[in-house]
Amino acid sequence: MIAVGVLTPFAAFDNAVSSFFANAFGISTGLLLTGGIAALLVAYTALYLAVALQSVGAGLERVTPSISGAARLLARGPWDVLRRVHLPLIAPSVLTAALLVFVDVMKELPATLMLRPFNFDTLAIAANNYASDERLSWAAAPSLAIVAAGIIPCILLIRGIAASAHGKDVP
Repeated sequence: MIAVGVLTPFAAFDNAVSSFFANAFGISTGLLLTGGIAALLVAYTALYLAVALQSVGAGLERVTPSISGAARLLARGPWDVLRRVHLPLIAPSVLTAALLVFVDVMKELPATLMLRPFNFDTLAIAANNYASDERLSWAAAPSLAIVAAGIIPCILLIRGIAASAHGKDVP
């Protein structure tokens, strides 16, 4: 659904630009946005913004006005407060959001399949192509790579959560 929603305005923009350049200069621009990474990035942003915002929002809730006020009372400037107080408080949440989005993007197939540029195959597309050609032994390698690339961030995330629950630093 998101891929079609992204594809429609991008294709309209591409067609408008192409017709303008064809009428004004007699040249064809082709697909500027539709066949490129831009459409894919917009679709990924629309798909996974909620996942990232939930995690980052939880981290920002830990930054209270009293923490900022206490740092200001210690004669710290705004950039020093950001660097020494706010960033360490929100860094775990931002890292969690990045890991969750990374894992989801690694296994995303429908939007990537519709919006990818030519000759741009991700692991999910390679696994899908091999599986649709019934070359299942060939599809195993990209599928296992997706699992391996997704499980490592999940293990790191679980270790970080467990360490923070026990009050320790993650090694």
